[in-house]
Amino acid sequence: MPLTQSPSELAAWLRLSLEPNIGSATACTLLGALGLPEQIYAQRAAALSRHLPEALARQLAAPMPPEMAAQVESALEWVAAPGRHILTLADPTYPQSLLTIADPPILLYVAGDPAFLQGPSLAVVGARNATPGGQENARAFARHLAGHGWRVVSGLALGIDGAAHEGALDAGPDGAGTVAVMGTGIDRIYPAKHRDLAHRIAAHGALVSELPLGTGALPQHFPKRNRIVAGLARGVLVVEAARQSGSLITARLAAEGGREVFAIPGSIHSPLSRGCHALIRQGAKLVETARDITDELGGDPTPAARTQPAAAKALPDHPVLDALGYDPLHLDAIQARSGMDTADLQTQLVELELQGRIVRLDDGRYQRMK
Repeated sequence: MPLTQSPSELAAWLRLSLEPNIGSATACTLLGALGLPEQIYAQRAAALSRHLPEALARQLAAPMPPEMAAQVESALEWVAAPGRHILTLADPTYPQSLLTIADPPILLYVAGDPAFLQGPSLAVVGARNATPGGQENARAFARHLAGHGWRVVSGLALGIDGAAHEGALDAGPDGAGTVAVMGTGIDRIYPAKHRDLAHRIAAHGALVSELPLGTGALPQHFPKRNRIVAGLARGVLVVEAARQSGSLITARLAAEGGREVFAIPGSIHSPLSRGCHALIRQGAKLVETARDITDELGGDPTPAARTQPAAAKALPDHPVLDALGYDPLHLDAIQARSGMDTADLQTQLVELELQGRIVRLDDGRYQRMK
């Protein structure tokens, strides 16, 4: 990447990001009080101790440990390759929206185009163990949003996150693209199942991480990742979530940061609807279409006509779908509601599954999709 800072300046930023027990908030305090990282490291321990506990002041005043120096050198080698960037708080291309959160990352590793971190965007998040219907909703909402100028931000996780990224990519080269905020080092794709998806995002958007290279998937990193997801976006859409879902952390952080929060309602019987229903009770806006979101945010950033999809044909009614409703049901329950004999019902269920109008879940129940 073309450097906007000298190698020594970037090395100092990298060292500060790697310091044990110096989080983003403490680092920002030091930067505000003492200036850029090179100036911080020029201070004696006595001066640093006016802003830090004595042990941390001595740590920063000491020479850089060899293992940390090796990490800095690895990062400098990594960023030298095409399509790779390290954005610091002093970089003019650092995303402006992150400067408004309480503890912005002092630097970001980016694979792809950092321009995707600017401009109108919406976060689409939800459960990892999402239902097929939830994943279809995430993909459809993201496809519409990206096709109408809204960049889609999510966390590269299984379930709703992956479906949202796929939907944004479905919008094609004229779409606004997608950004994946990772809870690992940018060189460690997690989950491994999303390796191909991550490569496509880097080619048509951006992968982002604040974590050092080589950092694995540790539970404590994902809630921190969520503040970046919320911070990059104008609002957050929660598609499906249980009561204790990490998506609710993202929604809370968004609300605390003055962003809009949207939630899709679901069945009162589904555990994966309870988080969304709780958000709606707390003031999140109930949405049924992507247009509900864009209208709330003031319309599309780009003319809708440029990527307006053809109007979908209305699907005909079907007695089996009427019997199934919108909650997953076993065969015997559908039969009891429809009054059909078993053989005929099974034939029609197969036909509906082939048409993509229902799916058969792992537990044998059927769920309506369209």
